[in-house]
Amino acid sequence: MQPYIPNALPITDLDYRLLLPLVGQANAALARYDGLLQGIPNPAVMLSPLATQEAVLSSKIEGTQATVDEVLEQEAGLIKEGQKYEDIQEISNYRKALYSAREYLKDYPIRLSFVRELHRILMGSVRGQDKTPGVFRLDQNWIGKHGCTMEQASFVPPNPIQLPDHLQAWEHYLDSDDVDFLLQTAVLHAQFELLHPFKDGNGRIGRILIPLFLFQKRALSQPMFYLSEYLENHREEYYARLKAISEDGDWNGWIAFFLQAITTQAAQNSKRVTAIQSLYEEMKLAIQAATHSQYTVHVLDAIFIKPIFRSSDLTARMFREFGIHEKTTPGLLRQLKAAGILRELQAGSGRRPATLCFPRLINLAEGHEVL
Repeated sequence: MQPYIPNALPITDLDYRLLLPLVGQANAALARYDGLLQGIPNPAVMLSPLATQEAVLSSKIEGTQATVDEVLEQEAGLIKEGQKYEDIQEISNYRKALYSAREYLKDYPIRLSFVRELHRILMGSVRGQDKTPGVFRLDQNWIGKHGCTMEQASFVPPNPIQLPDHLQAWEHYLDSDDVDFLLQTAVLHAQFELLHPFKDGNGRIGRILIPLFLFQKRALSQPMFYLSEYLENHREEYYARLKAISEDGDWNGWIAFFLQAITTQAAQNSKRVTAIQSLYEEMKLAIQAATHSQYTVHVLDAIFIKPIFRSSDLTARMFREFGIHEKTTPGLLRQLKAAGILRELQAGSGRRPATLCFPRLINLAEGHEVL
């Protein structure tokens, strides 16, 4: 099989009679979601569970097996070794890359150097060290069954000699304006996946770039629109639509699929954001009623950002960030346990602190009851 030769950008000869009605629906759904986003006073805190869920689902598409609650348990020190630990490390790196990207985009536009930095963060784990983190590939690679030759491959990306030119063209298209920003997002994502510029991690980087580009285009007020739930639920079609571009030049089929993904996921994300916002407001009243403390919002924000935690870690954080006395926080935690807001996952013993969780938020992030 010969290496794939990418289309020049922008894509010409698209079927706008098919695509424009889908563009309209997707834009309307995304605008409704962003309206909710703009109404949240502290989205980085309140939507932290969605970032974790996105990291889990995007990594799951690539074969990683872990859940939101397992990621949170590992961060609290409950999972320390083995296959599961390595899977969770990759997911944690994905989330770290998401957070790093948010900070970067406050001041700078997306550039190839930034994409390489995201990859360096993503692959900085025990299983990623041999994948040349942060470096565009210098060798020809291919996709197919384990051990297959290039001739037996199902897809062969562009050869590495021409890759830099294709990437420059991709960056130039990113800086331009196409007929519609959602249509442009669909093209940018697919072209990136087909260029396959890294040895590993291309799918996850490509999915991280979706909300970042929408934020750069000011279609989103925050770079927080996560599509991996839909793509994981339609994984076979996701890959088939990308393959149809390389084999048949079917950009219309891919863009129609992507726009439907935006429409469906925007509605789902809107429901989840509304549910999280409602839980936050409910818990603000419940924590105040249980503790009568002036530190209600500080405690609430802390357990939203980290809904599984060691009691000593939260105590230290409260002192470090807000100057709350180290003898105050343990009392607040006892009151929240007594009120049923927090639950003990692991009792304290000797020098080992107790590990606590906030079940309602974790269940909301998972989409079903796990705690």
